[in-house]
Amino acid sequence: MRAVFGLVLIAGLGLAGFAVMMAKKQFDAYQQQLAQAQSQQGEVIPTVEVFVAKKLLNYGDVLKEADVRAVKWPANAIPEGSFATLKDIFPDNERAPRFVLRVIEKDEALLATKVSLPGEDAGLNARIERGMRAFAIKVDVASGVSGFLRPGDRVDVYWTGMVSGDLGAELRGDITKLIEANVRLIAVDQSANDDNSEASIARTVTVSVRPDQVAALAQAQSTGRLSLALVGVKDDTVAEAIEIDQRALLGLVRAEAPEPVQVEEEVVCSTRVRRGAEVVVLRIPCTN
Repeated sequence: MRAVFGLVLIAGLGLAGFAVMMAKKQFDAYQQQLAQAQSQQGEVIPTVEVFVAKKLLNYGDVLKEADVRAVKWPANAIPEGSFATLKDIFPDNERAPRFVLRVIEKDEALLATKVSLPGEDAGLNARIERGMRAFAIKVDVASGVSGFLRPGDRVDVYWTGMVSGDLGAELRGDITKLIEANVRLIAVDQSANDDNSEASIARTVTVSVRPDQVAALAQAQSTGRLSLALVGVKDDTVAEAIEIDQRALLGLVRAEAPEPVQVEEEVVCSTRVRRGAEVVVLRIPCTN
């Protein structure tokens, strides 16, 4: 009887140990799967809602609520000027429409710089800053940088013409001079869309300048020819005063005027002799 009890006890201990071993094995497998899932999930990135375009929006389109949608955007990478709510885009107290100022691709974040204010025109006057004026400059394929100008570019303006001698200046032939530097273009021909990447030969470009610069450019355009030089996107240098004439271009040295030759005055000695009623002047050798 004791033998049977002992065998049952041993069998029970064996089963208990087996059960403990199986449970430990299952627990280890669960821990491994949990660790693997956590490693695959990675760090949780906080997000916020940002409105993007549902479709391609072209320059001049009227912005509607049906054209935008909210998406989750990483909180540490929110584009500057983005909109977080529909009220920011379409204020309740504003019924005037907003216009698209630049091309917005599908699923691109909607930015304040790419849409007009409610009721603001999408035309040229929306691009003119306070205190500035728009001025049109006539250009061609040579003076307009071969048609590669676009709104938003910056250019240097050079004047070429003849300076009249009536102004008290020395006649030096045609003169080319830098008259305005780093001027911003706001339109090319009739287009103010700076997303157009196709090169075209423009007839006029419109620049944004101060009123005093308008007067200078108008005077320069009426008395000579204006040429434009495109400034690089990352170029922050300031152009110095530049003036070139034909003599400097060809490297000619102005001939110096000959020194005046001093001519000694001839000393003439004379005497007067009376001959009857007539007095005659006679030339005689000088003695001193």
